[in-house]
Amino acid sequence: MKNFEKYTKQYFLPPVRCMDWAEKDSIDRAPIWCSVDLRDGNQALIEPMTLEQKVEFFKLLVKVGFKEIEVGFPAASETEYTFLRTLIDNGLIPDDVTVQVLTQAREHIIRKTFDAVRGAKNAIVHVYNSTSVAQREQVFKKDKAAICKIAVDGARLLKQLADEAGAKYRFEYSPESFTGTEPEYALEVCNAVLDVWKPTPDRKAVINLPATVENAMPHVFAQQVEYLSKNMLHRENVVLSLHPHNDRGCAVAASEMGLLAGADRFEGTLFGNGERTGNADIVTIAMNMYSQGVDPQLDFSCMPDICEKYTEYTQMAVSPRQPYAGSLVFAAFSGSHQDAIAKGMQWRKEHKMPHWNVPYLPIDPQDVGREYQTDVIRINSQSGKGGVGYILQENFGLNLPAKFKEAMGYAAKGVSDRTHKELKPNEVYQVFLDEFVENRPVFSIPECHYKQLADGIEATVTVEQKGERTVCVADGNGRLDAVTNALKKHFGLDFLLTTYEQHALSEKSDSKALSFVGLEKGGKSYWGAGINDDIIRSSVDALAAAMNNLMQN
Repeated sequence: MKNFEKYTKQYFLPPVRCMDWAEKDSIDRAPIWCSVDLRDGNQALIEPMTLEQKVEFFKLLVKVGFKEIEVGFPAASETEYTFLRTLIDNGLIPDDVTVQVLTQAREHIIRKTFDAVRGAKNAIVHVYNSTSVAQREQVFKKDKAAICKIAVDGARLLKQLADEAGAKYRFEYSPESFTGTEPEYALEVCNAVLDVWKPTPDRKAVINLPATVENAMPHVFAQQVEYLSKNMLHRENVVLSLHPHNDRGCAVAASEMGLLAGADRFEGTLFGNGERTGNADIVTIAMNMYSQGVDPQLDFSCMPDICEKYTEYTQMAVSPRQPYAGSLVFAAFSGSHQDAIAKGMQWRKEHKMPHWNVPYLPIDPQDVGREYQTDVIRINSQSGKGGVGYILQENFGLNLPAKFKEAMGYAAKGVSDRTHKELKPNEVYQVFLDEFVENRPVFSIPECHYKQLADGIEATVTVEQKGERTVCVADGNGRLDAVTNALKKHFGLDFLLTTYEQHALSEKSDSKALSFVGLEKGGKSYWGAGINDDIIRSSVDALAAAMNNLMQN
């Protein structure tokens, strides 16, 4: 690709090696979560949310379990200001939820922000200014000392206005474009801000490290985070926060490594909505923890409902392949995958497994509101016998013999291939009925009568073929054997009855009998099934269906 020479590294490693995070293999507890959907996510929408949509989204975030929610940039627009006042004046903020407001480190903006947040019981005032080399040189045209002064002046004004209001607001500072800033300089600015605020155990400060533009591999971000965590003033009274973006597509990995590197808190959005390629996806990060036995302290057990409401409020679609949340992330179309999942589910039942370990399913789909019958094993032309058999058993109580599953699998795949579409469970069942239960292109058996003999059973079978009825009679060692012999003699056929199985149609009811018959002729197998209140009649129907399949091939 041309012009690659015009690009170079835009990040800075710490002055000392910071790799303690690499010795850890997992995150063992949830961070403090802060949703920025209503601010960062909202400003990335083509059409920002209305006041009503933002109120409903706020309620959704509270329901999910967020205790810190950045509600907007109240000095940026009247809608933002009105939204915050609506939350406060109408008592919509629960006592255990802290609202966060963003402001630039500029006096008139800070003052309007304090006016907007007046009356909030719990609030974080979040001030920022950009510290990166590119911003210092190209935008502000100021040196390091002047940029640091902007941050310190803003920090002082926050403290002054909070004291004047008698409010115990907490403060947050972000060196915007942190990843494009020399780590030692970012540390200098953050420490200067902390020296103004002098945080205490009961009023901790938040230092937030934003990857405003993701410009390095995740391990670089982790080293930058660890360096600041180890060298920050008042560290015991600082909540170290992360705010990654996804320009390189590595936001989730960078977030997880940053948490290993010492961060206590995390800012992100549902499904990663944000400017350019987006923010880090809180759903994915939280569910990654959940999948390893860590309580994320957020509730995504009704994921389909959350996706639906998110789309309604933002007009943003949730990709069908979005981790944990997408409509297809648990779906298995491949025959080998379906077979493994079906066997894994059966293994869990048989062994009463305490922990989840089913092939191809990183978590139990039911834990996020998905159903096995409709969301997991899906049938199309790529599917196999295991998946088709699972669908019929779980949805309709049909426990097909092993070799019958193969025939049924080919039948369902054939229909899907010809129609070029996925088959829903009811459509799979209809294939079963059409191909193996109701299939009578050659003949049918309207009635059978039996007579007990000294050494067996005599069957009198009425055969209907092309509108004509014929009666045939034969003996056998049982009713089905006698009917089989009568039909063989009538049609002049020679075949083996290799399989005969029957069971109740479902575990909940024994009112219907289900029979399966397998025939073999010339090395090929032919199958039929029968469903009837009477077990003998169901077996005769299964035999008739199997013979019809044999005779039309």
